[in-house]
Amino acid sequence: MQNNIKYITYKDIENLNITPEMCNQWAKEVILRKNECILPPKISIKPVNDNFFTTMPSYIPFIERIGIKEVSRIVGRDPALKADILLYNSKSGELLSFMDGTWITSMRTGAVAAITIEKLKKSTTKSYSFIGLGNTAKATLLCLNSILNGQEITIKLFAYKKQHLDFMESFSRYQNIKFFVYNDLIDFFSNSDVIVSCITSTQSLFADEKVYPKGILIVPVHTRGFQNCDLFFDKIFCDDIGHIRNFQYFNEYKSVSEMTDVLNNETIGRENDEQRILAYNIGISIQDIFFASKIYDMFNKNLLNLH
Repeated sequence: MQNNIKYITYKDIENLNITPEMCNQWAKEVILRKNECILPPKISIKPVNDNFFTTMPSYIPFIERIGIKEVSRIVGRDPALKADILLYNSKSGELLSFMDGTWITSMRTGAVAAITIEKLKKSTTKSYSFIGLGNTAKATLLCLNSILNGQEITIKLFAYKKQHLDFMESFSRYQNIKFFVYNDLIDFFSNSDVIVSCITSTQSLFADEKVYPKGILIVPVHTRGFQNCDLFFDKIFCDDIGHIRNFQYFNEYKSVSEMTDVLNNETIGRENDEQRILAYNIGISIQDIFFASKIYDMFNKNLLNLH
């Protein structure tokens, strides 16, 4: 029977009330089963300046879904970063949905980052530092707080305009979260256990690699600003090696592994509290398509219940 449901909006997805716990569960499942999927290299078109359109197809056989995610960044647009998803039934070829991908991008990125932090942080981690305080950073803290199960945590924020005030206000109801704000970047970095960077664009390096203390974990969601660390950090982890193979210093990494191997206990993550680790979990479309498939099924189930 042909399904007439085609377009699922950002608001439709919000109305499903998907919890951070669900996002963490979905992210973990698709990371664990990443090697069962087909994931071609992404294709990017960069018309002018920092604008881009990136196309990311993938096939998830164990749920019989194929999807294409299109991410664009347009300077001056609100939001500058936007995503759309096409979801197909891989068996029948039917187009199931054209779906807004912006919510999915933020929440699956947050869940993947949170899982990465939980797996790779040093054992003495007491605080988590955030720079670039938009929706992706908020999603990461929501998912991380869920994984940490409400224990008391310290969050360090780097002040930029009034973003840090908005960020703290977003979490004002969480009594277990304590915030500290830094205005000096070097001081901020040198006093961090974990750094989550959600800055979407920068043309320069943030700091000399010597600024980053022993045992630090850096999770650069949008990759830029930490390239000098590639040459000095002890280990680098990623979603998919094929997606970072063209990075400038890839051939000079001391060690590189995928998070699927860490979660499947096929490779060792952190070996000691002295190691400095980079996690280039920049996002792969199987994660988005898996989330989109779950959302599509939830949306249709809700519609059936209404009828």
